[in-house]
Amino acid sequence: MNFHAIRAIYIYEMARTRRTLLQSIVSPVLSTSLYFVVFGSAIGSRISHVGGVSYGAFIVPGLIMLGLLTQSISNASFGIFFPRFVGTIYEILSAPVSAVEIVTAYVGAAATKSVILGLITLATAAIFVRMPIIHPLWMLAFLVLTSITFSMFGFVIGIWANNFEKLQLIPLLVVTPLTFLGGSFYSIDMLPPLWRDITLFNPVVYLISGFRWSFYGISDVGVAISLGMTLVFLAACLALVIWIFRTGYRLKT
Repeated sequence: MNFHAIRAIYIYEMARTRRTLLQSIVSPVLSTSLYFVVFGSAIGSRISHVGGVSYGAFIVPGLIMLGLLTQSISNASFGIFFPRFVGTIYEILSAPVSAVEIVTAYVGAAATKSVILGLITLATAAIFVRMPIIHPLWMLAFLVLTSITFSMFGFVIGIWANNFEKLQLIPLLVVTPLTFLGGSFYSIDMLPPLWRDITLFNPVVYLISGFRWSFYGISDVGVAISLGMTLVFLAACLALVIWIFRTGYRLKT
C-alpha cells in the first residue's frame, strides 16, 4: 500500500476545502439555520411532538443527513471529475498508484469533509434546540458509514459524468427529492398505509431512520434493517468502482 500517494491526494483534496471555505462550510450551515427558522417555526408551531420528541429536535437527524448526502456526493464527484475534465487524471493513472489507493484517497477526503460538516451542522442545531444523543457511538458509526457510502457513490457519478450538467443531474433530480421524501421532516408512520408502503422502497428512509434512532431511540424501521441497507448500498457502490477500474470505463478514453 502506497501511503505516501494516498496522503498526497488526500491532503490536496482537503486543501480544496480551505480554498472554498464559504461554499464548503458556511453555505451549508446557513442553509441549516434557515431550515430551522422555516420548518421549526412554521411547522413546529402546528406539530409540537413526533414520537415523543419535539418537532424541532425531530428534524435534526434529517437535516444532518440531507447535508451529508448532498455534500458527500458533491465533494467526491467533483474531486474525480475535475482531473478528468482538465486531463490530469492520466498523470494519476500512469503513476505507481493502485486503484485501491486512488479510491481510498478521494473517497476518504470527501467522507472526512462530510463528517466535519455533519458535526458542524449538529453543533449549529444545538443552538436552536435541546436534543439528547442516546447512542453516540452508533450516531458516529452511521455518520461515518453514510459519508463513506455516498462519497463512493459520488466518485462513481464523477466518473460517469462527462460535463458539469451531468455532474449535478443525479444529486438534484434524484438524491435531494428522495431525501425530502424519506422522512427528513416527518415520520413515515404519519402517512396513509399505501403511501407508507411505497415510501419503504426509498433507500434514504433507512438511512434517516437508523440515524434518528441513534439520537432518540425511535425509528420508522428496525435499526438492523437500516444498517443492513446501508451496507448493501456500500457494497453496490464498491462493486461499481471495481468494475470501472477493471474496464477503464471513462478513465482511459
